[in-house]
Amino acid sequence: MKNVTVTMEDSVAEWARLEAARRNTSVSRLIGEMLAEKMRRTDAYSRAMNEALKFRPLPLQGDYLTRDEIYAERLDRFR
Repeated sequence: MKNVTVTMEDSVAEWARLEAARRNTSVSRLIGEMLAEKMRRTDAYSRAMNEALKFRPLPLQGDYLTRDEIYAERLDRFR
């Protein structure tokens, strides 16, 4: 593990002390856990985005349907 120095506003430091006490842990451990969670979420988002960008829909076979053809069944129900 590495030791780092973190600079923050007094109000943020006070919140961190209270939150760490509430969780029965140290401020150092609290910040480390928060950063680890942020890292996991960011990595998961990046993986999901890369998978989404790889997606290529299958090419359509034949002609495209017209708007009227797409909605014909729904329109017939109201006539």
